[in-house]
Amino acid sequence: MSSTDGTAPPTGQPRDDQQVDLGPVGHLGDRLFAGLARGSGALVVLIVAFVGIFLLALAIPALTKNDSSFLFSRIWEPGAVPPQFGIAALFYTTVISSIIAMAIAVPIAVGVALFTTYYAPKRLAAPVSHAIDLLAAVPSIIYGLWGILFFAPILRPVINGIGSALGWIPLFEKPVTDNVGVVFTASVVLAIMILPVVTAISREIFAQTPVAHREGALALGSTRWEMIRMAVLPYGRSGVVSASMLGLGRALGETVAVLIILSVPNGNDPWNSSIFAGGETFASKIANNAAEFDTPEKTGAYIAAGLVLFVVTFLVNSAARLIVARSGPGGKRTRKVRRVGDKPQNEGAGL
Repeated sequence: MSSTDGTAPPTGQPRDDQQVDLGPVGHLGDRLFAGLARGSGALVVLIVAFVGIFLLALAIPALTKNDSSFLFSRIWEPGAVPPQFGIAALFYTTVISSIIAMAIAVPIAVGVALFTTYYAPKRLAAPVSHAIDLLAAVPSIIYGLWGILFFAPILRPVINGIGSALGWIPLFEKPVTDNVGVVFTASVVLAIMILPVVTAISREIFAQTPVAHREGALALGSTRWEMIRMAVLPYGRSGVVSASMLGLGRALGETVAVLIILSVPNGNDPWNSSIFAGGETFASKIANNAAEFDTPEKTGAYIAAGLVLFVVTFLVNSAARLIVARSGPGGKRTRKVRRVGDKPQNEGAGL
């Protein structure tokens, strides 16, 4: 068949009515790789499902015998007759310590990522990046010992200053006893622990900002900060959200460091909502009382607390995935572009 202008197609090129032979498809290697990929995805889903089913199966018998409100009670006596346990205090300490850790770590991590990517010279950026990445290799027990023995006394003047200025707010009320193992100290140590994770991911995302976006902003006369604000930060928004949620998951489930730092309040003491008081998180409570897993009722109570932590972590990661999916590539939401000549939807509606 000849082309539309009457000339024949060049030699070696197929005609419009011919099919190109792309070679055989469906080799054994392709089928094996596809099967392994599907199997790996299904395996992860099954593991998560089995963990949830295991926690639920062991928690239900204890929850049915619980004589207090599991969600709203602060009593924790799973060995009583009948057993009484609630997660209100554990949930509060876990969430408030994680929020404070995120509020401290995320701004610093984003600033460090921008500094090492766009401000620092290469001879300085590489050592700084490696030093921050090495923080992720420090064991949790080292963080805990360093936090309670060395860092907590350094934070004591800060705690006293904040308590004196904002002590009228229950969240910052300074307790009568001078205690170093408080929620605020644990939160700052958690911020240091999640800092390398958020920094590393944010740094990689910021470095992948298209060169055309950056050079275009600079060509229009933008300063370096304006280029970062208009091109880099919008592009890396979804990546920063993902990194922050990974850090939040680490903060929610951290055990050893929090167990060492936080002082456990006495059961007879009234509950204190201040971040300058002691407390227990889900993870530290379970780890600190592992010796009490001697009866099904006690074991079920702690398993029920672990189930709540599992659900909270799952919801946090699911919310992060939804935010990233809605943000789209580069952190920009897709918008419908109106073509020239199209009429607005509200035209003729009297608006």
